[in-house]
Amino acid sequence: MSKAAGKLKTMKKGMEKITHTTKLKTNIPAGMAAAGPPLGPMLGQRAINIAAFCKDFNTRTAEMKEGVPLPCRISVNSDRSYNLVIHSPPATFLLKQAAGIQRGAMNAGKEVSGMITLKHLYEIAAIKIQDPPNALLTMQQMCEMLVGIARTCGIKIVRDLKAEDYAVFLEERRAVVEAQRRELQEKREAKMLRTG
Repeated sequence: MSKAAGKLKTMKKGMEKITHTTKLKTNIPAGMAAAGPPLGPMLGQRAINIAAFCKDFNTRTAEMKEGVPLPCRISVNSDRSYNLVIHSPPATFLLKQAAGIQRGAMNAGKEVSGMITLKHLYEIAAIKIQDPPNALLTMQQMCEMLVGIARTCGIKIVRDLKAEDYAVFLEERRAVVEAQRRELQEKREAKMLRTG
């Protein structure tokens, strides 16, 4: 029995010194970190106290609008403590919020899903340049990167935009989106009938 107890002690010592070299990269909604899936199992695999992490994250994001997706980088130390770095919301989220749309274009380059002004683009660039991965970029490079992201989302960048004209555009766009949703639903139903 003493041999087994000795082996168990050495195994425990070896288990305590596991260090996870890769950072956990995930998006967590602001103020909505919970112990349930998908966050709980990811933290549990890295031996992080889930309840303490959720409480810490929710207090650090309390002043932000609830539900805004925040990219997080979590590195775990050998003593089960962690370093949490919270970035600003993704560029696609900020661009869609500025354009007032829920989703981007289905056919990027062929349809326009929304419009923003150059001022909106500059303000989003000012927010995104504060993130650590973008620290070495100039403001011009950040704006060019955002122009590319806006293009892939189907968002058109204009010099000036009148609220009345844009409201009419958004109403027309809602009708187009609804037609696209119906078309997708019909395709799914037709596919289900063929396989069933």
